Amino acid sequence: MMNRREAAIALDIPVEMAKKHGIPAHVSESELAAIQADPPAWLVQSMANRTGKRPVWVHLTCVVCGYSEAARPKKWWPEFTFVHCYDHAPGELPLRDSGVVRVEYEGIGNQMIGVVEEPVERQS
Repeated sequence: MMNRREAAIALDIPVEMAKKHGIPAHVSESELAAIQADPPAWLVQSMANRTGKRPVWVHLTCVVCGYSEAARPKKWWPEFTFVHCYDHAPGELPLRDSGVVRVEYEGIGNQMIGVVEEPVERQS
């Protein structure tokens, strides 16, 4: 059995939509497979309305320990170079190339920090 959130991730829809359209709090894998095999009209419409600009769910994986979680991407998220758990010290992160600066974004998913590496602008 999976919970509604896990079913929403599998169907690539928001949890709110799953609840609104009667996906129960717990769904068996066979029930989910039946929905995927013969999607209801609202799910077909939802898939047709996607523009492909931003995914409904993203899978975040810590570059240090491999911990993974699914999260709804926010409009303000940049394209991350990598993400890592709050638990890791800076010395555990991948080495930074020379000529780049790291910018960290906290609050990515439940336990992650997003990192963007950008080239340092050189002044003449």
